[in-house]
Order: sequence, then structure tokens, then C-alpha cells
Amino acid sequence: MIPLTLAEIADITGGELSHVTDPETRVTGSVEFDSRRVTPGGLFLALPGARVDGHDFAATAVESGAVAVLAARPVGVPAVVVKPRGRSDSNADIYAHDEDGSARAVVEALAALAHGVVTRLPDLTVVGITGSAGKTSTKDLVASVLREAGETVAPPGSFNNEIGHPYTALRCDADTRYLVAEMSARGIGHIAHLAESVPPHIGVVLNVGSAHLGEFGSQENIAQAKGELIEALPADGVAVLNADDPFVAAMAPRTRARVVTYSTHSRADLWAADVRLDDVARASFTLHSRDGSVPVTLQVFGEHQVSNALAAAAVGLEAGLTLEQVAAGLSRHTNASAHRMDVQTRADGVTVINDSYNANPDSMRAGVAALAYTAAARPHARAIAVLGEMGELGDDAEASHRELGEQLGRYRVSHLIAVGDSPNSRAMATAAQARGITTEIAHDVEEATRLVGNVLQTRPIEYTGTGNPGDVVLVKASNALGLWRVAEKLIQKGH
Repeated sequence: MIPLTLAEIADITGGELSHVTDPETRVTGSVEFDSRRVTPGGLFLALPGARVDGHDFAATAVESGAVAVLAARPVGVPAVVVKPRGRSDSNADIYAHDEDGSARAVVEALAALAHGVVTRLPDLTVVGITGSAGKTSTKDLVASVLREAGETVAPPGSFNNEIGHPYTALRCDADTRYLVAEMSARGIGHIAHLAESVPPHIGVVLNVGSAHLGEFGSQENIAQAKGELIEALPADGVAVLNADDPFVAAMAPRTRARVVTYSTHSRADLWAADVRLDDVARASFTLHSRDGSVPVTLQVFGEHQVSNALAAAAVGLEAGLTLEQVAAGLSRHTNASAHRMDVQTRADGVTVINDSYNANPDSMRAGVAALAYTAAARPHARAIAVLGEMGELGDDAEASHRELGEQLGRYRVSHLIAVGDSPNSRAMATAAQARGITTEIAHDVEEATRLVGNVLQTRPIEYTGTGNPGDVVLVKASNALGLWRVAEKLIQKGH
């Protein structure tokens, strides 16, 4: 964060100083909401939660070097205190037990502080990215491209909500040229709120799928929410839109910014041609733009990454990079966020695709396609899927899980291990529709690990060679199931 005095922070957040002897004392370090991460010169964010209240750790944070605490009440140490203004009507988990509005007050102060910092950095370009699927992968690709031209800040993992978004923005300092902000929504108005706290200059909308359908009610509502990003852009900004998604393409009239389109299927402002996949589904293609063309070879996995790479390329070109710089950034990029299309091959030839951080119908299709392609490229290899529930699908949940089961057959998946802790788990609907596929049910991570291990030890009858045939395993579900532990145990067993 840029250095700010406690008096300036109080002015920005609308807070009052408490137990502060010198208002001109400066915060020169980072803002942290985990007292264990506080460093000398930093500011501690006292977030109240359902089980732990950050106010209880204020003294510990100051002992660790924090200059002060941003809090909702006096804490006996130097603090900027913001007054609660009542309970929030947001459906965010942080507000579930926020009876007096203390969490709301601290989170809103955090957003105000982020706004105060980014608006004090005139050379900073903020890039906002949203979509139903692919936000994190695209955010990582954009960051790799922009780092070719200057200091870039991007969130670790999916810091994309009302806490993670401003928290990431506060990583910017006077040397930062680009901030890449992933932006999520649980309802109408959420992205508009994020964009207000950290105003974007370039906005990217990837797709409008069925993720979070249970919260929004319809794809039209999802499109309304995602389009809030480009509505927030200034007149001299740039809206990057996926021309292959009709919901996204239809957003163009909603922005006063200049519109740039990209496509993997037809000509647009940027498009891909000659797409090829290697034996682990890493794509190479020719990137075409109005200024020429350039070859790109990706190191991330799955054909769907081509579309993400085009979005990243559009951002890079609009930020002033050359086609060659964009191609270099894309080609050098490796997987940067944990448990997202992380592909590793064991010493015995088994390949594990760990895409267990999140799951929705669109990302499931992409993961299963990558599994099928990778297995098909290897003689005698089997495609083995370890799948759990997709969350937040509302009334469409049952149908979406049944459709997934049907897709497994079309992609010639040989084995399914459906992970669910009860007979009512949606994963059972997937298993029921996986006709012609050897299917087993696991009730937890340990049982799933054991079952997939048994499959890998069993050789196909038609296989007459020596050694392992190089089977491919996809591990995927919504993050709450913790299936990443299955993938990690499989990798460990292979070393």
C-alpha cells in the first residue's frame, strides 16, 4: 500500500482515531486481516466473524508491528474506529452473524480505503474480469501478459468478493502499473459495488453460464449482473467481450467504453485459428488481430484456455503491449492458482488433472473434455473421473447433474467415482445417468482415494504391454467437498 498517515486513513474511511498519540504516524506496510501475517508498519483489519472476532487479536497485531487497527470499536491500542450503521442485507457469509453491523462497517471502510489508494495512483490501470466460469484462469493469464510491460498486482486464488477485492487493491503501490481484479457476484448490484470501490478502466466479460443459477434465478439475471462491470467503465475505457457467448455479445450497448471482441469460432477483433492440442491437452494456435498474427503455445491445459488466452491478449493489446509481448506472456504462463486444471504426470505414467477448486456445468464440460482428449491420445489409457457435487445451481441442480452423467458416456469416460456423503447428494444423480460406465460411490475423500487407487491398479483386459498404460484421472467438484485431497494423495502415491 502507498504510505498514508493515520489521520489520512481516518479521513478516507470516515473513522475516528482512538488511542493514537500522533495522527501523522504513517502506515507503510500491508493491510492484513490475519494477525499472523502482520508485518512492521502494517494495518490490521479487525473483522468480526461467526467463530472468531478480529477485535480480540488487535493487541497481538500491534505487538507484531502493526501501526494501528481498523476496527468497529475501541480496542485499547492505536486504532481507526468506524461506527456500525446497522445490519447489511447482503447474502455474504461475513454478514450472516453480523447483528450490530460491525462487520459491515469494517468491510465498507476497507472498500473506501482501497478506493482512496487506487485513485491516488494516476499511472495505475485497473483491469476487471468477470464471468460464470474461467475468471481465475483468465486473471492469471492477464497478469502474465501485463507483467511483460510492468509491475502487476493480481489476487492469489479467487480473492474476488467484497473482502478479497479491496484487499488485493491495497497491494498496489507507486510502482504498480496494472491491477488485475477478479470480480464475482451473488446477486444484482454486487459487481457494481466492487467496481465503485476499485474503478476499472478495462473490463472483461467472459461468459454467462449457469453457475450460481440458484442465487440469480435465470441466465438473464446473471447477464444483468455481469454486465454491471462494463457499465462502470469510463468513456475512454475498453470493454472486452466474448463474441462467442450471445449473452455477452448483447452487452455491447450497455457501455460507453470502446468495445473489443474476441472469438474462437469466427473473425472478431481478436480470433484464434489453427488450434492444436498436445498429448496433455495444451493448446497452440495462431492469434490474429487487426495488427497482424502471431503463434502462441500455452502451457496450461484444456482447449477452453484458448478463449481465456484471447481475452488476456485483448487486455494486453489495449494496455499498449505489442503482439510479440502478448504472445511471450501467454506462452510463458504456467498455472498460478491452486487446484485449477493442475495437470501432473506421475513416474508410473498416470496423469492427474486436479481441477477441484470449483465446479459448474460449463467448467465440468471443459474438464471432462480435457480428460477425454488426454486419455484418447494414449494407447490403452482409461479416462477416470472422480466427481462430486456442483453447488449453487438452484432448481436446475438435479437436471444439471443428470446431464453431466450423460456427457461422461458421450466422452467415453471408462470409470466414474461419484463422491457424496448421503444418498441425496446430487452426485448420485450423475452416477445414475452414467450408463455404460463402471461406476462406484464414495462417501468421503478417503474412500474416493482408495477406490480410484484400486482402479489404477487393475489393468485393462485388452492391454498386453508392460507397465502402466498411462491412465488419466480428473478430480473435480465444488470446493467445499475438498476433493483436492484426492488429487494430492494420488500424486504422492506416484512418487
